[in-house]
Amino acid sequence: MNRLQDQVAIVTGGASGIGLATAQLFAEEGARVVVFDIQPTDAESMRVDLTAPVEVEEAVKGVISGYGQLDILVNVAGGSGRKWGDGPADSCTLEGWDKTLRLNLDSVFYCCKYALQPMLSQGHGVIVNVSSVLGLVGGDEDFATHGYASSKGAVISLTRSIAAYYAPRGIRANVICPSLIATPMSRRAQESDHIRSRLPELQPLTGEFGSARDVAQAALYLASAESSFVTGSVLTVDGGWTVR
Repeated sequence: MNRLQDQVAIVTGGASGIGLATAQLFAEEGARVVVFDIQPTDAESMRVDLTAPVEVEEAVKGVISGYGQLDILVNVAGGSGRKWGDGPADSCTLEGWDKTLRLNLDSVFYCCKYALQPMLSQGHGVIVNVSSVLGLVGGDEDFATHGYASSKGAVISLTRSIAAYYAPRGIRANVICPSLIATPMSRRAQESDHIRSRLPELQPLTGEFGSARDVAQAALYLASAESSFVTGSVLTVDGGWTVR
């Protein structure tokens, strides 16, 4: 349908999972997509450490230099902090807390900060940030990573703050909250018989993991003109997780 024809989009974390599905779908819809990832995959991707503000700033400048515009930013990159000790607040390690927030919150802030500058000069732009259902509701024993939940809740607040402030300047910002999606990041859950047995309870719409394409379709809607009157929204893509 060419819903993004001739628009320039940055997709972070586009080497795999939701980011890859989003980059592919946007390209199908006519966008010129540049992927920012620590593990670039092709000529249209850039190796960027998103937790390093100088690298993010230079990468955004590179996109503007190469394409002359920036219409869309989709922040997908992020991940679990379990390997650093993220967990319940009383036992979460300080390293786990710090690194999880750097990975999931600081990176989003840096990308928004440097993308907003050319968007302001243009007088238009769209930001779509990917959060999590755990940024909206508490997780039980199986999902008690409080650094992760805090970082994702903060992404929602950051997105809505951007939406409120920049709306008169022609810039929209919305956030997607997925639940358990079948991607490399959710491998722990996919390999757990216990968690799989809980899917009918957690995601009652299908009783299965969602797909990366499900989230990418939501990002496409929020990035396209079909949502031109939508800003500050929190769109759950969760199979019923948050309405239980």
